[in-house]
Amino acid sequence: MKIIIVDDEPLARSRLLAMVTELDAGEVVGEADNGADALRLMEQVAPDIVLLDIRMPGMDGIEVARHLAATLRPPAVIFTTAYDSHALAAIESNAVDYLLKPIRKPRLQAALERATTLTRAQLVGLEAVVQEGESGRSRTHISATLHGNLQLLPLGEIRFFRAEHKYVTARHPDGQLIIEDTLSGLE
Repeated sequence: MKIIIVDDEPLARSRLLAMVTELDAGEVVGEADNGADALRLMEQVAPDIVLLDIRMPGMDGIEVARHLAATLRPPAVIFTTAYDSHALAAIESNAVDYLLKPIRKPRLQAALERATTLTRAQLVGLEAVVQEGESGRSRTHISATLHGNLQLLPLGEIRFFRAEHKYVTARHPDGQLIIEDTLSGLE
């Protein structure tokens, strides 16, 4: 698993890096000390998991998580913060866990395991859709993302598709969802 650590405190980043290394929970592929740099880094390395502080200069961690939730394949977000007052906002941004500083190794390990499980579940769902397409059967559903979670949407419920920049959305009676395919891939 590729992990990014985002915290404006160098000591906190170093401590998290040491714990992730000791736990052998994945490879830390980058660090950032603010939200804007974190988003740029995530575009470059496409992490599976982000360890994200909340209070940082400029863009805070909650805003970063909201940006990530709107992407096609968002990483699992684990908040690492000294403040318990942001828990509701973290849940609303689809965070996998919310760890209070000082972070203990067993809690970090449990959060990373939970994030890994979610990532594997998403991959299994994607593999099922790909296998269905490769088996020669006609497709009856497409995979879509809602708040960072993979869902299957019946083709019969889709009113139309819309491509905007690098995103494709499927409009259905209950709203719209970001889908996991390009328009040419849907043909």
